[in-house]
Amino acid sequence: MADSGSSANQTIDTDGEQQPLKLSDLFNRGWKVFEEVDITNEPIGSNGVQVKVRRGITMLEDVSRMVAQLELFSRNEPLEEMATADLKYLLLPALLGGLHMKRTSREGLPMERSRDSRRDVVSTAREHFVGFLRRCKDYQVSDFRLPRGPEDQEAKGAPTTESTGSSDLVAMAVRRQAKIERYRQKKMTEDRLVEIKKSVDSEKADEEVVRDFYLLTVKKWINAALEEIDSIDQELEILKGMDIPTGPPQCKHPPRPPMKPFVLTKDAVQARVFGAGYPSLATMTVDEWYEQHQKHGVLPDQGMPKRVAGEENAEAKDQEDEMKENQVENDDQEALDKARNWDDWKETHRRGYGNRKNMG
Repeated sequence: MADSGSSANQTIDTDGEQQPLKLSDLFNRGWKVFEEVDITNEPIGSNGVQVKVRRGITMLEDVSRMVAQLELFSRNEPLEEMATADLKYLLLPALLGGLHMKRTSREGLPMERSRDSRRDVVSTAREHFVGFLRRCKDYQVSDFRLPRGPEDQEAKGAPTTESTGSSDLVAMAVRRQAKIERYRQKKMTEDRLVEIKKSVDSEKADEEVVRDFYLLTVKKWINAALEEIDSIDQELEILKGMDIPTGPPQCKHPPRPPMKPFVLTKDAVQARVFGAGYPSLATMTVDEWYEQHQKHGVLPDQGMPKRVAGEENAEAKDQEDEMKENQVENDDQEALDKARNWDDWKETHRRGYGNRKNMG
């Protein structure tokens, strides 16, 4: 980075020798690099854009060292006594902060190192913006409130529970009003800058117009720096939250001891198969049932009746029919007469005769 900066800060005279650029020319080059990067359509992370960003940072850092050696600024000096040509150097920290915000992390870095790199980038940019605002505050360029840093918030301490709600509402109202005022001033400043920029670029404007142009540009950057600091503080909070380990939440009570392994018993298996509490629940095996009935002598081969009542009636009817057939075959006169009479009666009486219950 130093090599690219040193080569960029050199110029060649008519004798072919390299001569360092003047302070004003070097500052103008660094300012131009920022404007090119700010309006480029290329991806901000592309190699070409990042080369310009690093070159612009190197130029403006060289200008800052030269300005410090010349002691151009003093807290005891009012703004009216500052030379018009020196007003533009008030923008040095703001331009450096803007270029640092356009730096990107190198590809291929692990996630942790990438977060650390981004944190360093935005923290450096914040320091430049805060330094710019403090210098503007010293010279009373504009009326604004300096943003508090993390160390100021920690020193103040956390607010009490009773005043938290009201203080938050007041702070939100103040920030909202400040943003509205900044937006109004930003709009007025930009409109005025459009009118006089062409005249300044043509180098035909008088000193009063040039002074007005630089002061308006400084005021424009004051609003931009306040917005950038708000954005940086939010990003730092996000990066800080990403560093918190994402493990399981810590519980206040001691962890419950693990459950002991258990084995399903025979009763549990029976309950799942047959359903506990129902009459069909099995109480003994087939062998156990046979042994119990054999013990009481109620098995079929131990004298238990082999037939039920229905089977006995069917057997008696079969025996009666068999006896009638034997009588007919043996020419029993009484049986023959009874059979003939029955046949004659069936011929003269249709089926269902005398059955009063089946009348139509």
